[in-house]
This record gives sequence, structure tokens and C-alpha cells, in this order.
Amino acid sequence: MSTSLIAGFALGFSLILAIGAQNAFVLRQGLRREHVLPLCLTCAVSDAILIAAGVAGFGALASAAPWFETVMRYGGAIFLTWYGLRSLQSAWRGGAVMDVAEGQRASLRSVLLTVLAFTWLNPHVYLDTVVLIGSISAQYDDRMAFALGAMSSSFVFFFSLGYGAGVLSPVFARPRAWQVLDVVIGVVMLGIALKLVVM
Repeated sequence: MSTSLIAGFALGFSLILAIGAQNAFVLRQGLRREHVLPLCLTCAVSDAILIAAGVAGFGALASAAPWFETVMRYGGAIFLTWYGLRSLQSAWRGGAVMDVAEGQRASLRSVLLTVLAFTWLNPHVYLDTVVLIGSISAQYDDRMAFALGAMSSSFVFFFSLGYGAGVLSPVFARPRAWQVLDVVIGVVMLGIALKLVVM
């Protein structure tokens, strides 16, 4: 197996492993078993597009258009704050969370729009995939293999997270567990939003 492929996979997996807004959303949907396949596919394909852009040299966009990073940073912070507060509100409601989990299903459109916002409005995604992976790939002779390794790590991670979450379903049969998850998601998202503003 190519050294470049393994290096790309290891770097991509390590960058995506940290709990973030996108991962928390995929985890929640996996627990609810709602639209898991299209959700995981959307996340992985989005990462693949960004990684391809980075390896192809698209990382120069940040230098060519300094305003781009600022717009993405504040836009992402606003979106994450809104979603974080909504998660905390769900936790506050308590028992109603379980009703939603078992009854009303979110539409495929709303789920995909939400995860696309988490992905494309998060400036850290651009820093990790376009800038960081793009610049590190230049150190390898086989940049294509490096890119494929990084892309495959996204597919492995998101599908493992989305479908692996189902194993935890018995734990989340209790409303209290949903409340705790909503609090964690809310705090994580508000923390990321704050970090974006003060960075």
C-alpha cells in the first residue's frame, strides 16, 4: 500500500476525529436512525470535494481574497449559535425530546440543508481540508494517492459514526440521555461559535 495513501488517511482521520458541530449532528441523526445513508454520503462527498480543491492548489483563495475567511467565520458563528441554542432549548423541554425522537421524522431536505450548513459554513473545514491537507500533500510525490487516502478517511469516519450510533440506541431509550446529548451538542456548538469570533 502506498505510503502517501496511508499518510493521507491518517491525517484526514485525525483532523475529522475531534467532536465538532457536524459530527455531533451526524451522531444525533444516527441515534434517531433518520436519513443516515444520504447524510453520511453528503458529509463524505463534501469533504472529498474540499480535499480535492486543496490538493489541486485551491488553498490560494484565502490569500487572494482576505475577506473570504472573515465572511465564513462570522457566518459560521451565527449559524452555530442558533443551532446550539436550539439544542439547549430541546434539553430544557425534557420529555418532549423523546417524543420527537420516536414520532416526527425530520425531512430529508431539512437534514441535508442542516448538515450542508454545518459543513460549508464552518471555516475550520476550509482550514483543515483545503489549506492544511492541500499544503501537506505538496510534500508527497504521489499527491493523488495522498488525496485519496484523506478522502477515504472521511467515508470511513462518517459511515462508522452514523451507523455505529445505532449501537447506543438502548441507552437513548431514556429521555434523560437525550437531554444530556442535547446539552453536550449545544455546549460544543456554542463553544465553537465563540472560538470563531475571538480567534
